[in-house]
Amino acid sequence: MATNPMQRKARNSFLLGMLVMLLISGLIIALLFMQLMNKTRKEQEELKASVNAYVLNQDVSSGQVITSDMMTIQTVNRNLVPSNATSDISIIENYALQDKEGNDIYTKTKNNESKLYITRNGTEYEVQKEEETDNYYIARNNNKEYLELNNVPLVAKVTMKKNTLITTELLSKSDNIVQNDVRKQEYNMLVLPMDLQTGDYIDVRLMLPSGQDYIVVAKKEVEIPEISGVDAEDTIWINLSEDEILHMSCAIIDAYQVKGAKIYVTKYTEAGMQEAATPTYPINGSTSALLQNNPNILEKAMNELKARYSNTNASELRENYINNVISSQGDQAQSNLETKMQESITNSKNSRKEYLDSLSGVID
Repeated sequence: MATNPMQRKARNSFLLGMLVMLLISGLIIALLFMQLMNKTRKEQEELKASVNAYVLNQDVSSGQVITSDMMTIQTVNRNLVPSNATSDISIIENYALQDKEGNDIYTKTKNNESKLYITRNGTEYEVQKEEETDNYYIARNNNKEYLELNNVPLVAKVTMKKNTLITTELLSKSDNIVQNDVRKQEYNMLVLPMDLQTGDYIDVRLMLPSGQDYIVVAKKEVEIPEISGVDAEDTIWINLSEDEILHMSCAIIDAYQVKGAKIYVTKYTEAGMQEAATPTYPINGSTSALLQNNPNILEKAMNELKARYSNTNASELRENYINNVISSQGDQAQSNLETKMQESITNSKNSRKEYLDSLSGVID
């Protein structure tokens, strides 16, 4: 059947429209496909350029102990990550190992395999783990020599913000290794810095009116007890070994006997990077005798004490300066001591009462 020109024109327009629609649809599909391919390629490139690494999940301050719960794994761009960053927690944990003699256990990577090593008397040994017992040992003269290991707390060298990438260069080993003779001691007679906070590291020093100033104990982490949610004003807790406890007691007695003496606290400015100071305070003769016969003092500490007091300088320093200052106080020295000791006892009792009242909800 013949069609008129109007019908032919309408049909041709419809076909042309369909063709144009198909062409546009094809172009859109091709464009979307190209975008999808580009996105997939970029994701693959980013995946190849990414690595997993440990980052901090909270802010930490210099000298603060770092534990595994403070770190999380994150995927980050390889180009932004130091080569010594790691996603292997065992590398960080192994960095915190020493044997009982204080020799470091360290990790070395050879042929893409990480192994533990220790250096003893100038010789490097591979540290191996016995599968049956999980004990660590080194092979020496074809025999297994088992190691007793210390786990040394790791601390932040510097203050770091959340999401900081962790490397061993940002960590150091704590000076405060917990030994069997360490006890938490409470002191309320020390002059404290205005901005002292829990977690700060301190030296305790004794200053005499003559201007002599001695370091009694060095680089101790402070804990400030809370009463009703508020930091105590004059009381701190620090962990001390047996010999350090006796040094502190001796210094407190000296400070109490001498009018104008001050036993006070100084803060480390960058505790993670600063080494502990060397104590310079010379104890009296009776404390020295007690130290040398105290069965609670560990052998390593005893050897250090003997080395410190083996020369005549320490005894001369004690006699020429501290003893002379105390002697110059005459009978007043004993009176000063009794007064100060009673003040310390009273302060301890009052602080204890406030603490217990805060626990029971008693309010004045």
